[in-house]
This record gives sequence, structure tokens and C-alpha cells, in this order.
Amino acid sequence: LKELVRRIAKHVNIPFTVGGGISSIEDVNALLENGADKISVNTAAFKNPQLVNDLANEFGSQCVVLATDTKKEKDGEWYVYLNGGRTKTEARCFDWAKQAVDLGIGEILLTSMNNDGTKNGFAIDITKLLSENLPVPVIASGGAGMMEHFSEVFNEASADAALAASIFHFKEIAIPELKQYLQKSNIPVRI
Repeated sequence: LKELVRRIAKHVNIPFTVGGGISSIEDVNALLENGADKISVNTAAFKNPQLVNDLANEFGSQCVVLATDTKKEKDGEWYVYLNGGRTKTEARCFDWAKQAVDLGIGEILLTSMNNDGTKNGFAIDITKLLSENLPVPVIASGGAGMMEHFSEVFNEASADAALAASIFHFKEIAIPELKQYLQKSNIPVRI
């Protein structure tokens, strides 16, 4: 990834986070040296929680983001999934997120697999559980389909940020319009 990160860093003037296949201090060092501002870990951190502690100690908690894919199962519990959402674990999402925070994670990117791609709104319940009970920022991901979904996840789930992809890529919602909508809804946003 380091060559890609270097090329991106030359063309963007915003901080960016890089994830995917990161499993060592050396991996992170290479990415940061080439322009990444933060890194995100998922499967490698779950399989080796000491990695979180090692990365936080080496680079600071502010640099280490836990990307966690979660799915609500029939028993009503949210479970952690690995390998891009293909492998279910028996770990409950909140328990793993709390453990990761205790190990040094500075931020959580929470993706609801139930909501991802539906455009029916974010997973308010699990986002709220993490946002209101953990001392780190939580980024909601999965389910954005209209501007109201963003105000809901900020107001009802106390999310610190919200991620969307296809609605921006396919120009269904323009980012400047979304920002103006959020500002008019009394949600702090940089215009």
C-alpha cells in the first residue's frame, strides 16, 4: 500500500486513514512515512489484541483506528465479523470495542453489515451503545441513503462522525448540500 499512499498524499490536502492488511509496527511505519495520518486495523487486531497495544504505544492512540464490522443476529446481539465481513466470531461487538479501547484504540469505525448498502439508515442502537459508553470517537458506517439519516445518527446515536460511500460516488447527495443541511439542523460541521 505504501506506493498508493504516497501517490494519494501528493494529491489530497486532507488527513486520511489507511487500512487493510496491517499487522505490524513496520506496516504502520511505512504507511505513516508515506503520507497516511492514521491507520485502521480489524482482523489482525482481533486475532492478536496485543497488536493494538503495541501500535498505540509506538504511534499514539490518536493514530490507531479500530475498524469493526458487526452484524445483528437472530438472538438480538451484535457480533464481530472478520475478513471483510465474511467470518463470524462469537465476540460481541461492544465487548470487543471496549477491550480495544482498553488496549489503546483511539477511534472506532463501526460498520453495520445489516445496514450497509441498504440506504435505509444507520444502525442507531449499536452506534449509540458504543458512542455513549466508550471514551473514544465513533464513526457510524453503513446505511446512509438520505440526509436525514445523518442527522438521526448524530442526534439519536451520538455518533461523532458518519461515513457514506455510494450516495457520494453516484452523486445522489452532494457533500456541500449535506453539510448545509446538517448546519441548519444545528449539527456542528465545517462548511
